[in-house]
Order: sequence, then structure tokens, then C-alpha cells
Amino acid sequence: MSYAIETNDLRKSFHGNEVVKGIRLRVRKGELFALLGPNGAGKTTTIHMLTTLLKPDGGTAVVAGYDVAGNAGEVRKKISVTGQFAALDEGLSGLQNLLLIARLYGYSKKEARSIAEELIQSFGLSEGKDRTVESYSGGMRRRLDIAAGIITRPELIFLDEPTTGLDPQSRKQVWEVVRMLLKLGTTVLLTTQYLEEADQLADRIAVIDKGRIIAEGTPHELKASIGGKTLTLRLSEGADREGIGRLIMERCQLKVIQDEADPLLIRIAVKEAKQASGAIHTLAANDVSIEHFSLSEPTMDEVFLALTGSVERREIVQ
Repeated sequence: MSYAIETNDLRKSFHGNEVVKGIRLRVRKGELFALLGPNGAGKTTTIHMLTTLLKPDGGTAVVAGYDVAGNAGEVRKKISVTGQFAALDEGLSGLQNLLLIARLYGYSKKEARSIAEELIQSFGLSEGKDRTVESYSGGMRRRLDIAAGIITRPELIFLDEPTTGLDPQSRKQVWEVVRMLLKLGTTVLLTTQYLEEADQLADRIAVIDKGRIIAEGTPHELKASIGGKTLTLRLSEGADREGIGRLIMERCQLKVIQDEADPLLIRIAVKEAKQASGAIHTLAANDVSIEHFSLSEPTMDEVFLALTGSVERREIVQ
């Protein structure tokens, strides 16, 4: 199989501290591959090596058919990088920004106009095309920034946390833009702090922690790897959440994941409905009041918390 990105034993150190420790990645052409990890996990350093901004200390990385160390210039011709902050001229209109970038890439005036107008329409920016970018909303800026990044029709685009700071509606608009890129056959490597985003968009996900890939697979495979279902319980006011967690652990040998944002919500990973029933029965027998409960597939948040608690790679059957 031909890959858009292929790395073997990729390594990078800073001041004697190895931050990327032998990463192996295989990103297929035309897919959206998400790279997730906590702060300091090594994902940004990995992206910088793949986009030729940093030279690896060891291992190999081939991007769009070229080695990043030996053929950095050829790699740059094939890729586009969109960071967290839009690289746009605030004083120009949306259309003018695209025209300027197209001309800088060597397109004629006629070609630049055609490309810019097509992108403005495709990305839903027609109403604001003649307004200055400084008047754009966060979502409009992000869509324009991505449009600017594909003027050269790159084979591969790196999206580094493209929806950070956006409201939910703007995030969904960017999601639609990303889906459009995939329909065009563009390979996308996405880093994001929103786990729901990876769940919604990614064909496959790799979780990086402490410089190593600890799990890789489709969203469904990763969810299945930590348990079949999640039992979600809403407790009554005044409930002893810590004590309930200990009770479930001691009586049912199940781990309780506590929701930091909601003190009355707890989640329990279970492999089968029988375990969920046993947990509820245990709580009822100990006079624990439950307002309501539900049994569902694990969320990506729960997958992330479970996986980043381990430094050993979990092999997911694909």
C-alpha cells in the first residue's frame, strides 16, 4: 500500500531530553488521520518534523513520497499547513487575500481570480468576500485560512487544532470544510484538543503519550478496546461520590470515572450489561439514590483518559 505519511522509529531530543521516542505512523492516502495526546506528549514536535520545520534526530519519515530530511523542498511542494492562528492580512478582504496568495504562487491574474472565486463560493464566504478580514468571525477566518492553504491543491494538509477557540456553530462549519477536502481526495492529518472532533471526522486515530504512540485504530476500535459500554449515573444532591466510587470498586471490581465538570455525574466502564445491572443493584442495596442512568458506547473522552494512563502501546486489530 502507498502511504501519504510513513515513519519508522522517528526520534527527536531537546537538550538531552528525548521527546519523540521512536514513533511509527502509517497514514493512508485520502484519509483523515487524527493525532491526539495531552500537552507535552510530543505531537507538536512530531508535526514539525513531518512538515520539515524540524530535522529528526533518528529514524525516517516519508511524506508525500519524499524523505523529510533529504528532500524537504519537495515535501513542501506537496503539503499545506494550517496552524491555530490564521495567517491572513487583516486589512485585505477575503477575496483579496486569496488573490494575493495565488499570485505569490505564480498563477496569472486570470487563474488567480478563477481559483479565488471558486474557493470563496465552496467555503461559504460569498457574502463576506469584499469585507476586510478584521471584520470576520472566528469561523470565517478559519475557513478562509484553510481555503488559502489549498490554493496549490496540496496532496496532504496538516490541520493543527483548527477549531480552537471557536463556538460550536463555527466548529461545525469548519467540520464541513474538512469533509469537503476529503471528498476532493486530500489527505488530512489533524491534531485537536476536542475529542468529539476526532470522533466525528477521523477515519483513524493515534494516541501519543510521553513521546510514544500508545494506541491506534478507528474511533470504534479504540472505544471497544477499553470496554464494551459505559454506565452513566446521575446521583442525587449530597451523594458521597468518593465513597460510591470505593463501593463500586470493592463490590463490583469496576473503576469509576468521575466527571470534574459535574459533581453528580459518574461513569463506569463495563464489558457487558450484566455488570451494569450488578453495579446498579449494589448501589440500591446500599441506599444510594440515583436520579437516572444510561448505558452507552464509551466516549472518546473516556478512551483518552483510559489510554493516557498507560505507557504501553495497545494493539488494536484492524
